[in-house]
Amino acid sequence: MTTVPPRVLAFDPDRLRRVREALESDIARELYDGAAVAVGRAGDLTALEVVGFADRAAGTPLTEDQLLVPFSISKQFFNTVVLSYVERGLLNLLQPVHEVLPGFEARGKHRVALWHLLTHTSGILSGLAPLPPEDLIYYEKWTEYAAAAAPEAEPGTRVIYSLLAAQAVMGSMLVAVDPEGRGLSRILAEELLEPVGMTSTSFGPPQNGRPVAPVVPRYRRPAGLFQPQEVQGVGALLAMEGAEIPGAGCITTIGDVFRFADMLRAGGIADGHRVLSPAMLELATRNWTGDLPNSLFTYALSSRHWAAWPGSVGLGFFVRGEGLTPGPLPNLGSPRTFGGWGSGTSLFWVDPQRDVAFALLTTGALEDSDHVVRSQRISDMVLAALR
Repeated sequence: MTTVPPRVLAFDPDRLRRVREALESDIARELYDGAAVAVGRAGDLTALEVVGFADRAAGTPLTEDQLLVPFSISKQFFNTVVLSYVERGLLNLLQPVHEVLPGFEARGKHRVALWHLLTHTSGILSGLAPLPPEDLIYYEKWTEYAAAAAPEAEPGTRVIYSLLAAQAVMGSMLVAVDPEGRGLSRILAEELLEPVGMTSTSFGPPQNGRPVAPVVPRYRRPAGLFQPQEVQGVGALLAMEGAEIPGAGCITTIGDVFRFADMLRAGGIADGHRVLSPAMLELATRNWTGDLPNSLFTYALSSRHWAAWPGSVGLGFFVRGEGLTPGPLPNLGSPRTFGGWGSGTSLFWVDPQRDVAFALLTTGALEDSDHVVRSQRISDMVLAALR
């Protein structure tokens, strides 16, 4: 990707240089292994910093075109397609899931609607399904389990982040209503990846044999959401042939994540292709969960001495909101700043007021509370460089 000098886009180059220096310092201290950051404004890229290792143990340097595991940023890729199906009238935000997937109303889930899945307020399975390893790689098996399981809460009453199940259900809904009868991988490719130019992104392992950087935990504090071996285990699942896990299963590059973020910054359009409407993005990037905290971070309230804060979940995206929070989005961002992040590794956001798009991919997975602290720190340094 070509870059425009920072001064042209009203960035202070000296301040923006601090971002690379901070990443280099962290990596030299072996806090994590490598990092790639892309910063743009008004449709132009102004900084692309790639430092450290794709594989520290092997001495392999991280490069711009390195394939990486972004974990839950995969959710925002698929959420964008879900919202586009709402725009086409194929799905409805208020539609009960069982109207699309018969049998999903079992055990009191008849009121679970699509918008509950998008906002993590559905109350369905939040953790890992007790399925055999050979079934964990298929979203259809996750959907079957979630349909039969009892809910954890009444829909709309709590923000309970669903690691993989809710996304699997939405993937099943996409396939069920697709007018061409396409599979989920082809839907993602034709509805998002190809129009946006995300040519290096795949759903599941790449078919061209390109190597993917290994998932290696670099925890510096007791595990919160996941034990280190669980992070490695999920990474191994994603590498299995035939794996289709829409909640975490995409493989991508820093350039592709930036292209995705910049499409959102541009109001849902990329290279002349309309992916989403500005009206849908305006709706999707409001805080639809009010003051409800995101239970995902409950463990960190005591371990890091944080106070509870609003989860601020939109329709498939996380929203900055008004308060000072320890979440991954920048405190210097405008209130409508929105984005997504992946466990221990990745982040993207868009500040629509300042017309800025940002993407971060890293190697050497951090414990999640450390990751959100790093994400906010680097993000605030970027916005502090604006004149």
